[in-house]
Order: sequence, then structure tokens, then C-alpha cells
Amino acid sequence: MIDWQLKDYSALTVDELYTVMQLRQTIFVVEQNCAYLDADGKDVDSMHLLGYSEQELVAYCRIVKPGVSYAEVSIGRVVVKFKVRKFGYGHALMQQAIAIIESQYGVVPIRIGAQSYLVRFYEALGFVQEGEEYMEDGIPHRIMLRS
Repeated sequence: MIDWQLKDYSALTVDELYTVMQLRQTIFVVEQNCAYLDADGKDVDSMHLLGYSEQELVAYCRIVKPGVSYAEVSIGRVVVKFKVRKFGYGHALMQQAIAIIESQYGVVPIRIGAQSYLVRFYEALGFVQEGEEYMEDGIPHRIMLRS
């Protein structure tokens, strides 16, 4: 069972922000061996969805306001801790994020920049590929849209 918490950037405690950054860097920098600037300035214009299991942060994403990453609202920095990936927390995280977007913005298009190897994962959530594959930080990506 996941305990979901939604927080605006200004509501994150220092300890929560540290734990979020630690999880994001564990996945994107260490696990995926990708050196990039994680603190990209978009966190301040995002809502942060934190998923806890037994008081441990195991799932996270940020919901980026329209006009920051794309014209549409966006979901980014989607991460699930390695040790719990087999439990479907990724789908639960995305479903929760989509429900939050719909409650805050209505049923609106959601645009994401997905790592190409996760296209099927996002397609199962209603996202459709747009355009050609592109490289971001040395990793193939696809723009996807959920209408």
C-alpha cells in the first residue's frame, strides 16, 4: 500500500526535498549512468507527488505547470525505487498523477518526454508517440501526448 502525498515546491521540507533529489539521482545519474543537471529550475513550478511505503520514499514524479516544459501540463522525473518495481507502483504513480491533473486542470492534454524503452509503459496509460526519436543526455527519448 502506497501513501501518496502531493506537495507544492514551497511545502516540501528540506528533508523531503533531499530525499526526492537522492531518489532521482540514484535512478537517473547512478543507475542509468547519465551525468546531467537534475536541478533544472522546473521544480519550483511543479507539484510533487511522493509515494511512501512504510515511511520510505519509493515512488515520485513532478507535475509541471503548463508553459514550463511544454505548452501543456507535463509529468516528469518519474521514478520508482528498484526494489519495489515489481509491484506495479509505476502504473499507480502515473494513474495518481493523471487523476491529480484532471482534478486541478480538467481533462486536458498531458505531454511527456519519455525514455524510448518506456514507450509501451506509457502507451498502456493512454499516451501516444509524436514525432521522431531524439537524444536527451545520451538517452533516446520520444515525445508522447495523452489527449
